[in-house]
Amino acid sequence: MTDALKGIKVLDLSRLLPGPYCTLILADHGAEVIKIESPEEGDYIRKLGVMLDEDSAYFWHLNRNKKSVTLNLKDPEGKEIFKRMVKEADVLVESFRPGVMESLDLGYEQLSKINPALIYCAITGYGKDGPYKSRAGHDLNYTSIAGINALSGGKGESPIVPIMQLADVGGGSLWGSIAILIALQARSNTGRGQFLDISMTEGSIACLPLQVTELFSNQPIPRRNEGLLSGFFACYNIYETKDEKHLSLGALERKFWKVFCEAVGRPDWVDQQFGPAEVQQKLKEEVAQLFFEKTRDEWVDYFSDNDDCCVEPLLELHEVEKHPQIEFRKFFLDVEHPQRGKLKQLGFPCKLSETPARVTKNPPRLGEDTEEVLSGLGLSGEEIKALKRKGSI
Repeated sequence: MTDALKGIKVLDLSRLLPGPYCTLILADHGAEVIKIESPEEGDYIRKLGVMLDEDSAYFWHLNRNKKSVTLNLKDPEGKEIFKRMVKEADVLVESFRPGVMESLDLGYEQLSKINPALIYCAITGYGKDGPYKSRAGHDLNYTSIAGINALSGGKGESPIVPIMQLADVGGGSLWGSIAILIALQARSNTGRGQFLDISMTEGSIACLPLQVTELFSNQPIPRRNEGLLSGFFACYNIYETKDEKHLSLGALERKFWKVFCEAVGRPDWVDQQFGPAEVQQKLKEEVAQLFFEKTRDEWVDYFSDNDDCCVEPLLELHEVEKHPQIEFRKFFLDVEHPQRGKLKQLGFPCKLSETPARVTKNPPRLGEDTEEVLSGLGLSGEEIKALKRKGSI
């Protein structure tokens, strides 16, 4: 079995979610990812949420297939060791505020002189420059500035707090990994690395291609619950069922809407699909009344033999694993924990026929691989012991 990124060495200085999820994608496909952690506490997410042992479940989920080296980047000898690691690295990922690495003399300009082929990926809230470059923030702040939160929720209601970390994952992790893969391909042509400036705010805006297209096409400004895919239309909405659960109706194309209407014995609804507001309000009330006649699972059975109605249940998260489609494709993974036994984790959403992602190593203990990595740099056992005594590692 071939690993697509075998031979690619990644130094990961990032913490929490965006950077570690980005490097997890690379590690799962064979890259050697070395987490560079502070000797005192390491990645903050080791201590957040439910603890499995000395590390959290969050940390276990985001850091499989990686190594951990503890290194004090403020210490002169620690800094020199890091520079030696940079010479052999292909990619560096960090998520500090702009200017932090430069203050340590370890910014892209300095490191690219050591290794011109280095691909340096910085994942930040607002980007490396501009008036907000040093501003603190979190996912909710980034999606707010991106215009996402103002479009979320029902008309006349307050906007909702998104449950998923769209900016962290969609705006940071995924765009970061895409940019790294693009840069690796570019380097194969030119031999040179480059600086990747990943703004989680801009990455979030990029998740609104349809709404932005409407905005810049002389259409009315998109507003909450007024767009094509926002719940304004009865054919694309969420409805409550008899047992206080819910169904999604996504019959957007006329052919699917027609099939749905005929399946529920209401062919008179077909021509009302994209009627004006007053038509939509009445139609939504009628569709809601229909769905309230049965339980969620009764409706699932009702539509089970009809592939073109676009009706699906709103599953609670604990139900997702047992959905027949998810179960058939074996999306979730069982990863062995030395004390807890099998742990479920997110699997690989991309199925590659020749270079599939794999789990080959459990998440590392803090500093677990320090001696191995430093020995690989040519340091002797005595030198490593001396660095430990000084607090450099």
